[in-house]
Amino acid sequence: MEKTRRAIISVSDKSGILELASGLTRFGYQIISTGGTAKVLQEAGIDVTLISEVTGFPEILEGRVKTLHPAIFGGILARADNHEHQRQLEEQNILPIEIVVVNLYPFEKTISREEVTLEEAIENIDIGGPSLLRAAAKNYQDVAVIVDPADYQKILMELSNSDGQISLSSKKELAVKVFQYTSYYDSIISRYLTKKLIPNGNSFTDYLVIGAKKISDLRYGENPHQKAAFYRENLVEEANLGDARLLSGKELSYNNLIDLEAALSIVKEFDEPTVVFIKHTNPCGLATDESIETAYEKAYQSDPLSAYGSIIGINRRVEDKLACLIHDTPFVEAIIAPSYSHNALSLLKKKENRRIIEVGDLRTQDRHIKELKRVSGGFLMQDRDFETILPDQLQVVKKKTAR
Repeated sequence: MEKTRRAIISVSDKSGILELASGLTRFGYQIISTGGTAKVLQEAGIDVTLISEVTGFPEILEGRVKTLHPAIFGGILARADNHEHQRQLEEQNILPIEIVVVNLYPFEKTISREEVTLEEAIENIDIGGPSLLRAAAKNYQDVAVIVDPADYQKILMELSNSDGQISLSSKKELAVKVFQYTSYYDSIISRYLTKKLIPNGNSFTDYLVIGAKKISDLRYGENPHQKAAFYRENLVEEANLGDARLLSGKELSYNNLIDLEAALSIVKEFDEPTVVFIKHTNPCGLATDESIETAYEKAYQSDPLSAYGSIIGINRRVEDKLACLIHDTPFVEAIIAPSYSHNALSLLKKKENRRIIEVGDLRTQDRHIKELKRVSGGFLMQDRDFETILPDQLQVVKKKTAR
């Protein structure tokens, strides 16, 4: 088949790319690619045209500039139904580009390393990639843009069933995913650079940027007729549910997560060994003690009836003795704690439906995180309350005091 159509492939995540590129070649696409991706494709025997051959300009500034050129962006942004666009392409000897396959420098993975420097992080801010993605998504009527390797098989199947064509409905879905993805990517950069470059700056900035990635769909929301999903917020530097590990038990429900958040937020407030029992978001038992096991027994005895089917929050590692107490407690819905000993975990896992969640060290507090509450048409945001009120700070405002 004569290669009359063109596809750009420039990816950081190379998973599945050989199969996709091979498939595009079979359907008559000329593959244009950049340095690292081109090398991988060429080593697999796939015919590749280097981006520099299209632009007539080499990659410069250590790869900072390679795709930002009219020969590329003109081919992506030109409307097929616009005669003036097509005339200008012909005049400038630019060929249309029908498919753009790009995923971005791994900024989030890079900054997750403890030893990463600010310079390394900045070099992993992708410039050309988001530009390619946004240009292709803007011209979704004529260009299919693929940012997620999970979509490769779907696209190959569609090409196979449609004589090498991609439907407009698929192009629309792919374009929307691009803008969601690049917004999330930018939110990570914004949050990271805010912490690094202006750590003591105004917390209440002019623009509220919220970046979150879906962890999973939930069976339902607060009620069975409501759909729901769980999203993980990026760059949270303290123990949190988004980074927590479900070590055993059934998948978590919407209401489980609400109760777990209540339990976690309460035990975080105490330095002493502390246990709380949560039922329908409310504490039905709370105790501190020098011994975490004694704290558990006191919290449970506060209201054993309400503790049935509750969620337990613990601010210490769960060792064998505490695990025995939990195991003997009638119907525990879930446990959330920093960590568990091997024997404790083995015992607690004996009840298959009991959810066991590990969140890590509770001592770190990320003071950049704010409390958000949705109101109609907007959000309210405030600092979290870290203030400790001591007894001698309390004032009696009535004339009479208690006897």
